[in-house]
Amino acid sequence: MKTESLEHGTLDTWTPQEVADAYLKGEIVLIDVRTPAEYLFEHIDGAMLAPMSFVKMHNLPDNDRRPVVFYCGSGMRSRRVAAMALEAGYDRIAHMEGGFGGWKAASLPYIGTNMATGAPHLVQPQAG
Repeated sequence: MKTESLEHGTLDTWTPQEVADAYLKGEIVLIDVRTPAEYLFEHIDGAMLAPMSFVKMHNLPDNDRRPVVFYCGSGMRSRRVAAMALEAGYDRIAHMEGGFGGWKAASLPYIGTNMATGAPHLVQPQAG
């Protein structure tokens, strides 16, 4: 994990593997800030959806109980939403480095769309 001090608080940048390990143990709240269409096509199983365009900082979960970690497609939007959370009063917040692309590059499982049926299914990439 990388940590940096911003004007309004501390931003942590977690690797996809750090996110996966903590999420599996129930230690974090994982929030996808991509669009609903992006989420429906593929997402991390069980991640909450709060699109950047519509996210209301006062409705986010309590960061003291379990850290909130945002992710997007590449890490750009999640970093921006994390900065917005700091501006809104959070003193520490996190996002995932590389976004969903980084998650897939790390060969971590996710929910994808079966192109033949349009149905969601679990994708278990093989590390290679």
